[in-house]
Amino acid sequence: MSASIHPTQLPLSIHLRADARFENFTPGQNALLVEQLQRFSRAELSEQHIFLAGPNGAGLTYLLQASCHEAEQAGLAALYLPAQELEALDPTIFEALESYDLVCIDDLQVLLGKPEWEQALFHLYNRLRDTGRRLLISANNTPAHLCVELADLASRLAWGLVFQLQPLNDTDKLAALDAQARARGLVITEDVLQFLLNHSDRNLRVLMQQLDQLDSASLEQKRRVTIPFVKQVLGWS
Repeated sequence: MSASIHPTQLPLSIHLRADARFENFTPGQNALLVEQLQRFSRAELSEQHIFLAGPNGAGLTYLLQASCHEAEQAGLAALYLPAQELEALDPTIFEALESYDLVCIDDLQVLLGKPEWEQALFHLYNRLRDTGRRLLISANNTPAHLCVELADLASRLAWGLVFQLQPLNDTDKLAALDAQARARGLVITEDVLQFLLNHSDRNLRVLMQQLDQLDSASLEQKRRVTIPFVKQVLGWS
């Protein structure tokens, strides 16, 4: 049964990206991971906990948000929680989240080393498990290499499936940019995408943010996305 609680009732300004969907994701070497996440989000796996590890900008946030969209399409209630925003709140925000079918916590490392947050997460994990709900967590490292002070929480994080997200190579990043542009209805030629990749720092999160900037500027100025336009919008010489 879907939950009656919705993210808008929480003191957070959280909005899922409309284009953060599995069909728009370029998996590269992560095809098995993506397939497992899709099934997990639809509650088609017996696993109740998946842990995703990877460097900043590898696509973890995208995958967590895509998992929420996938769950909602299956008629399930899902909640995306970025730890960066949680940090300024009270750990009691984790109370009653077992009303959701799927809870996704992004950038877990931000909350670790803080006793109240670790206790709250430990109890949330247990409640979700006891009620048959699912928990999807991302962090910058695998559970075995995170600095977790609460031993019981450390053991819980190691349960279930643990995936190390493999960064995309340049060819895959070009395909990812093209897929995201098409999802927005934005027409960008291959040479422009290559220019963007060559002049960016190749961090996928940064590339997607730059694509957002170009999309907004293109709509506002009613101009095609060309190399001169990219230079103008992004302030590149």
